[in-house]
Amino acid sequence: MNAITNTNDSRADLMMASYLLVTRQLRATLRQPVWLIGGLMTPLLYLALFAPLLSGLGGGLANTPGYAGGSVVDGFMPGMLVMFAFGAGTGTGWIVINELNAGVIERLRVSPVSRLAILLGTTIKDAIMFFIPAIIVVAVSTLFGFHIHWGGLTLTILLLAMLTATVSAFVGAVGLTVKLIGSIAAVVTTMQLPLTLLAGILLPMSLGPAWLRGLAHINPLYYATEAARHMCANQFGSPAWVGFCVIGGLLVITLLWGNRVYNKVVA
Repeated sequence: MNAITNTNDSRADLMMASYLLVTRQLRATLRQPVWLIGGLMTPLLYLALFAPLLSGLGGGLANTPGYAGGSVVDGFMPGMLVMFAFGAGTGTGWIVINELNAGVIERLRVSPVSRLAILLGTTIKDAIMFFIPAIIVVAVSTLFGFHIHWGGLTLTILLLAMLTATVSAFVGAVGLTVKLIGSIAAVVTTMQLPLTLLAGILLPMSLGPAWLRGLAHINPLYYATEAARHMCANQFGSPAWVGFCVIGGLLVITLLWGNRVYNKVVA
């Protein structure tokens, strides 16, 4: 009985600590709205300036979910949401390094707060900060012809919030490992370009040669993009559940590794 009570108390402490750290991170982010505005501008500019170029591809997109029989924006917008979700998690590295340099991590070392709660505080905050602007971008995209299927869109937002949390946990752990702004910038930049290009975010991978399509299958973002396009088109076949399996599995692995890093650094 005592063991069960202690376990319940530990879970309650973890949840409370995570909640407090999430609200702290959210307040700090909202005090700098320029990050929110800057994050919104990227998908909106792609939507306004790049999506119209796809209309000239015609039959090349006829068999691609989202593009077939509908607006070009129906197929382009899910890819933009994937890019948005990925980018929303990459800023964590800078945050943890700044907190390390400012002595915040040093103060946390002498506190009883769970190291997992510290990790969750940042990852959950990033997932929330993806969700709110994503809804704004979706609302604006309807003006460009995006058709909303509420069930598919809800599942897409959930999947991409998991993607944001995965990227956030990974980049945060890398930031605590390298401890230098220049190093984390190099890691994120090196990682971002090939992952987004091989995900078919801007243009579907079906337009590429066979070797490029094969290479895309080792990229987790490819499965997230395919799942998002299918679900936003109200299709819930294998690409949807494969996307959830891939991103969900990566989230678990990343949180486990990130927890080890935080336990080591915040010892």
